[in-house]
Amino acid sequence: MTQQQSAPTDITTLARDLLPEVHDPAKVVTGGAVLLVDTRTHEVVDTNPVGARMVGGLELPTSLGAWCAAAGLSVRDADISAERALAAAVDGSSGVAVLSARQNAPDDLWAVGVPLAGAPGTLANRALVVMLPGTGLQESHPPSEFDGLQRRAAVASHLSFTISDPSLPDDPLIWVNPAFCEVTGYTTDDVLGTNCRFLQGEGTDRQTVARIRAALDAGQAVGETLLNYRKDGTPFWNQVVVSPIHDDEGKVTHHVGIQTDVTERVHHDRRQALELDAANRQTESLRRLASITQALVDLFDEESGAAALPALVAPHYGSWCAVLLVDEHGAPRIVHGASRDPERADDIAVLERSHRWIRESPTVLRVLTTGTEEISEPFPVDIDSLPRRTGAEELAALRRLGLGSAMVVPLRGREGDIGVLIVVSRDGDVATAFPPSDVHDIVALGARAGLALDNARLYRREQQTALTLQHSMLPEIVEAPGLDCAALYEPASAGADVGGDWYDVVPLPDGRVAISVGDVVGHDIRAAASMGQLRSVLRSEAWAGLSPSAVIAGVDDLVRGLQMADMTTCVFAVVDPPDDGGNRRVTYTRAGHHAPLLMHSHHDVERLDEALTTPIGAPLLTGDVPEASTVLHPGDSLVLFTDGLIERRDRPLRTQLENLLTCVEEVDPDLEAEASRDAIVEACADGTQEDDTCILVVRNIPVPSSGEADTEILGPHENRTGSRRGSGQSCRDSHQD
Repeated sequence: MTQQQSAPTDITTLARDLLPEVHDPAKVVTGGAVLLVDTRTHEVVDTNPVGARMVGGLELPTSLGAWCAAAGLSVRDADISAERALAAAVDGSSGVAVLSARQNAPDDLWAVGVPLAGAPGTLANRALVVMLPGTGLQESHPPSEFDGLQRRAAVASHLSFTISDPSLPDDPLIWVNPAFCEVTGYTTDDVLGTNCRFLQGEGTDRQTVARIRAALDAGQAVGETLLNYRKDGTPFWNQVVVSPIHDDEGKVTHHVGIQTDVTERVHHDRRQALELDAANRQTESLRRLASITQALVDLFDEESGAAALPALVAPHYGSWCAVLLVDEHGAPRIVHGASRDPERADDIAVLERSHRWIRESPTVLRVLTTGTEEISEPFPVDIDSLPRRTGAEELAALRRLGLGSAMVVPLRGREGDIGVLIVVSRDGDVATAFPPSDVHDIVALGARAGLALDNARLYRREQQTALTLQHSMLPEIVEAPGLDCAALYEPASAGADVGGDWYDVVPLPDGRVAISVGDVVGHDIRAAASMGQLRSVLRSEAWAGLSPSAVIAGVDDLVRGLQMADMTTCVFAVVDPPDDGGNRRVTYTRAGHHAPLLMHSHHDVERLDEALTTPIGAPLLTGDVPEASTVLHPGDSLVLFTDGLIERRDRPLRTQLENLLTCVEEVDPDLEAEASRDAIVEACADGTQEDDTCILVVRNIPVPSSGEADTEILGPHENRTGSRRGSGQSCRDSHQD
């Protein structure tokens, strides 16, 4: 018998694709016991190694009953002995489910008897009894075929069996059962006397065949799944288990083969694998889209988003990409790009500097002017027209980056297109460069990125309005005789909202000086506007000569009565004129605000943590508004601040307050207010500023000794406001962007 002729190419390809899958040893039944039983005496005359292990080396021949007892067999779901059940199987009855109680033996077996009628010599009076692990047998077939024990036994009864004789040249088949002929299409006359390799064909994996041959040469049982071919040339997946049968001297006398057509199972697994792969790709696509969108949303800045988008897209789609943002007139405003190949960064830089290549692109113009969705389909790049609409440097960069096919999708904002996303592939085959899943993702990215960038544009516009409003309402610190004052307001780092922080220093008609620092709850234009109203009301109440507690109580009444603002925290203090020794009494109250710090000239730092009441605008839970007082000696400084100076999401507030005290203790008390302010802010800075920061330092100028100039007494010290970003020079602008 000659080897099967070549199978169709598609079958060969399928075989190669499925080889890693079907060669999973967990899906091949290799633990079966094979008994050779005399049909006349019902004696077990031989067995394979698995069967021998099940009975602990019981000497053969032995009765079927003795063998069952040694193996600890019982019949599942039936009131008969294992001996009677296997005897019925030997006579050719249907398979039976048995259990083995012996250690290290499969505990769930399907026993099938196959009389060897027509086999040569003494084999004609023999029968094979094959016991296969039930779990492995079930895995050989789709789950739908197994609704109960009887169906499993029926499947086992229809397995293909073969016996070959390794003592003869080429180990030919000497017996096959009818199921083998039914599955393969060959007759017994076709196959007896030949090696079973006639089932092999073009798609049969040679490594699998080699593994089977090596195991048989070593006298070992082997199980594999390989692509075989029927007589008519149709392929099928064959799960093969071959067990050697030994004589009393340990010599292999026969090879018993058990074969199962598992084509349906392989295709079932293949379909499941394809479905799982598709689901995984979809999940990964959604995750990628969400990740890119979130990265853009987190930037809160349109230009930063436009710069980040190409770098987020290029590693996943096409060969390189670019983003164009336009102004309200449609003119190119921002161009950013990125390449999958990091070596092409210089070429991307060329395209970012010169906009002609994108400004004169007919596809880009059509998208921006018509907003058509048709152009969202990928298309071949018109390379021939590029020299007429690009400069030489741009053209060279474009060619190095790669020009095959491209997609241009609009970046759509609420009021129209704000730009385009361009994805380019070196591959000129549109179908392979942009498969449908990539087309879907890129179009979705354009929609998501457009909204994210538009949100950033609107946010930046609103934030700038709020900052302008807030800055216009923050005062320049006026001169306060005998006091050295320095203040700072800094908005949060880019990406955060504007808040309602403020500071104020107000010389009063009676010679006292009112100072305050506060924070309106909220981060928007309303908070900034409320801050301006509250600061004005505080000034009015203080100008009337009221005590700090009366000022806070009056402001609270107005805020709650007129619904001027949401809750507000504030520390308000009044500094009295100096006595003969230059000492000043400070009276203060805290409306839910952090305690001010008192830097003594002798290096001690004190927290002024008394006089705490509820925030302005909240129900008063403590009765009358309390107030407390302390003394500001010459050279002492007050430090008032808002929570942006110290609060961090990832650290306990108590820890941050302790850190602030440590920082202030290390500040030289002889420094002027501006230098002290900058030193404190610099010490507290640790990267991203999560909230607006406001700080006010008020120093009681020491009385000069007799040798110093009288101008220090007669004239007020210059009041300073500024930013830690500066060089330390005096300035009047107290709020920094």
